[in-house]
Amino acid sequence: MRSEKGTALVLGVAGQDGAYLARLLLDRGYQVHGVTRAADPAGLSNLVALGIADRVTMHACEIGSTSAMRALVEALRPAEIYNLAAQSSVGLSFGQPAETIDSIVPPTLAVLEAMRGTGLDARFFAAGSGECFGDTGAEPAEEQRPFRPASPYGVAKAAAHWLVATYRAAYGLHASNGVLFSHESPLRPPRFVTAKIVHGARAVAEKRLPMLKLGNLDITRDWGWAEDYVEAMWRMLQADVPQDCVIATGVPSTLEGFAARAFACFGLDWRAHVQCDPSLRRPTDIAVSVGNPARARSALGWQPRVTMPALVDRLVEAALRAPPPAL
Repeated sequence: MRSEKGTALVLGVAGQDGAYLARLLLDRGYQVHGVTRAADPAGLSNLVALGIADRVTMHACEIGSTSAMRALVEALRPAEIYNLAAQSSVGLSFGQPAETIDSIVPPTLAVLEAMRGTGLDARFFAAGSGECFGDTGAEPAEEQRPFRPASPYGVAKAAAHWLVATYRAAYGLHASNGVLFSHESPLRPPRFVTAKIVHGARAVAEKRLPMLKLGNLDITRDWGWAEDYVEAMWRMLQADVPQDCVIATGVPSTLEGFAARAFACFGLDWRAHVQCDPSLRRPTDIAVSVGNPARARSALGWQPRVTMPALVDRLVEAALRAPPPAL
């Protein structure tokens, strides 16, 4: 079964990464088809914000159903398939473990089975996560490091990762995992701590909020820019040989440092306006999560362009251009 060259199918197209990826693909001349869990037009707000909502052909599909996915794949015959669909909040996965796993593992399997069953000549990208590694400690994680996830989200992403690797080896599929470390943009919803900090700092500066409550400020993360990361996704599917790549900046930053930079952008000392609330801590939390992007640099010619603290500056600039969100 031949693919339609220049046709891409993006699962989770209305999310942060899906929207930026759709724009990148459209700019490169692709016909972009999307599937999203959101059933109403309000769920396409990210596509609207990027000015591409009318350029993406949307489809209704139960993405965890192999038969439904096979029917969609047979109808579209896409050259490239990107699975970015998932419940993507690590914190929320503790409260909704079954829903999180169902949003990650069955859709991955459905795409793989659709490709195998139809014999589709396509290339598949699966969005993995640095959460699979658990605590990376002093050395940034590279692809060979064993997985030790510490959340239901990380467990689900690890299972999906190995499904992709297994189908690639067993059936010769061009299927790749991008092991994505934390990456941000103005499209992040407020439930993510980075967006909460930026919008909270603005609200404190504008005297709409007396104090911002946060959980564990001692954690260290590897924060990149979402537009850089979707470039890496696309590059992975242009490679002749499928493989798994860590997509990260390699630059460690603490959440305290993130908060300090965000408040400093408003001329404030974070220590006077942030309160640590133990109730906001997760049942388990990774102390350090940092990736090593060496393979992505050498194999894909990719490197991140935005790291801390410039990343925070960009988020603040974007926040100031938008109406303040409800707190």
